[in-house]
Amino acid sequence: MQFMDVNVAALLFGVGIYSFPLYALCLFVIILVRYLVVAGLAWWLVCARSSLLDQDVFQDVRLSMVSAAIFAMAMAAAIELHLHGYTRIYNQLGTYSWWYIGASYFLVLILQDSFFYVTHRLFHRPSLYCWAHQGHHRSRRPSPWTSFAFEPMESLAHAIFLVGVVWLIPLHLGTILAVLATMTIWAVVNHLGLEHFPVRFPHHWLGRWIIGPAHHSVHHDHQNKHFGLYFTFWDRVLGSEDGSYDRRIKSRTKSFHPQPFVVDA
Repeated sequence: MQFMDVNVAALLFGVGIYSFPLYALCLFVIILVRYLVVAGLAWWLVCARSSLLDQDVFQDVRLSMVSAAIFAMAMAAAIELHLHGYTRIYNQLGTYSWWYIGASYFLVLILQDSFFYVTHRLFHRPSLYCWAHQGHHRSRRPSPWTSFAFEPMESLAHAIFLVGVVWLIPLHLGTILAVLATMTIWAVVNHLGLEHFPVRFPHHWLGRWIIGPAHHSVHHDHQNKHFGLYFTFWDRVLGSEDGSYDRRIKSRTKSFHPQPFVVDA
């Protein structure tokens, strides 16, 4: 079942006819503006007066613009596929049960986290790192601007994953938008560093299984650890979690003044 025909889809972008290049351009503007607004607002509110200010911001923005272009073309391709009946996107709430909307949202997050872990760890291999992932680590310290700064190969891999998801799994349009919003917010939060949050965020019993700024900061300090996107499960199961992470998080949450979080060598 299609969620929009050509005319309705065109109206979403204020044009009267469908055009792949025009859609790709419109999506590029939307994705880029979203990145600039969300990352810029987070940087201004949290990081502008801190040590996260460095001269590598412009490098992050340049890479993010390339990423925005790649994701825009992938999303335009998904619309093209949908208009020809090749995706499983729907917008009628009665098509599937109400519980399925929430279940499919978490299913996509789990699949995306697993895909991200595998590709992220693969891109850190010496034979791939310099041209598949190095750009994300060029900043001396990550900031919200780093959240979308991927090399073209990495952006292409994640964009193809999203196209594959809507091709294989029935998803409500609202579920897709929720996943995209989660990606954006999660990436920005995970690149804010440690010093800007309460010491227990998100390190309560449930938060130990969810990746937050402390967990991801370890990866930027020690690149053979902590490869996950949303959940710590694969790092724990496959041995890529820092061995003393839990102990140091516990000691940090018991201290009124958090200590610097330094990974083991």
